[in-house]
Amino acid sequence: MRLRKVLFASGLRYRTHRRPLPDLRRDADIVIASLRIAVFVDGCFWHGCPDHPVIFRANRAWWEAKIARTVQRDRQTDQRLRDAGWLVVRVWEHDDVERAAGSILALISQRRRSVARARRM
Repeated sequence: MRLRKVLFASGLRYRTHRRPLPDLRRDADIVIASLRIAVFVDGCFWHGCPDHPVIFRANRAWWEAKIARTVQRDRQTDQRLRDAGWLVVRVWEHDDVERAAGSILALISQRRRSVARARRM
């Protein structure tokens, strides 16, 4: 929510919790369809953050497999979106909000320039 507030305050308009591709059963946290940008804010626990590893006390094998499947699904999602011409941005929930927003806004600016160049050709 904090990231969305910072992006909105900067003038960016977007959709939330949308499927970037109709046949992709995964929602992005922030979608800018006109530029084909999908932003995912990954939770440390569920997405296997390398900076905050979780030590499982019970059902360790099950949880490790569960997290590994989630990470694999994330990579597959990224690839499908890239193959369809989307820019995929992933940030961790623990990332500094201002820094993450700045990076996203810079990527959006670059994307806008490249789209404008492509339209002129």
